[in-house]
Amino acid sequence: MNTNLAAASGALTTLLLVYAKTRKWDLGMTLNGTLGGLVAVTAPCAWIEAWAAVVIGAIAGLLVVGGVEFLESRGIDDPVGAVSVHGINGLWGLLSVGLFADGTYGLYSLEPPYVTGLLYGGGTGQLVAQLIGIGTVAAWSFGLGYMLFKVMDLSFGIRVLPEEELRGLDLYEHGTPAYPEFTTHRMFVGS
Repeated sequence: MNTNLAAASGALTTLLLVYAKTRKWDLGMTLNGTLGGLVAVTAPCAWIEAWAAVVIGAIAGLLVVGGVEFLESRGIDDPVGAVSVHGINGLWGLLSVGLFADGTYGLYSLEPPYVTGLLYGGGTGQLVAQLIGIGTVAAWSFGLGYMLFKVMDLSFGIRVLPEEELRGLDLYEHGTPAYPEFTTHRMFVGS
C-alpha cells in the first residue's frame, strides 16, 4: 500500500505544481513524479505508516520538479529527468527512513533494535546513520561515475558532433529518427 500511496502522491503533487506554474497538464513530468514517489518510498517502505508514504511521495514530486528546473538552469543535460527522479529522490528516500520509521518493522522478530525515526521518538541516531549512508552513496556514485566518464573521455571521447546532437543521436546511432515530429529547420537568407 505504501508504494502505491507514494506513487500517487508524487504524481498528483507534480501534476498540480507544474500546472500551477505553466497552466498546462504535463503528462511526462507527472509520470516522473510517479517514478520519483516510487523511488523515494523504496528505502522506507516497510518502516513507515501510510500517512508517511503520502508525505514522502508529495515531497518526491516537489523534488522532481525542483531538480529538473535546477539542472536545466545550470545547463546540465538530463533530458528525461533521471537525476531528479532517481538520484535526488533516492537520497530523499534514504533520509526519510531516519525521519518516518515507526519502529514496527521487525517487531515480532527475536532480535531488536527496531528502527525508529526522529518523528517517532527515535532521536537523531537513525537520522545520523541515514545521513552517513547518503554521504557514502553520493561520494561513491559521483566518484566512480566521474572516474569512469573521465577514462572513457580520454580513451575514445564521449562527445558527439554538434550537428549529430541537433539532428538526434537516434538517427546516427540507429538509422531512424525516434521523434520525427520534432525537427530542426535551417533558414537560408539571400538569393
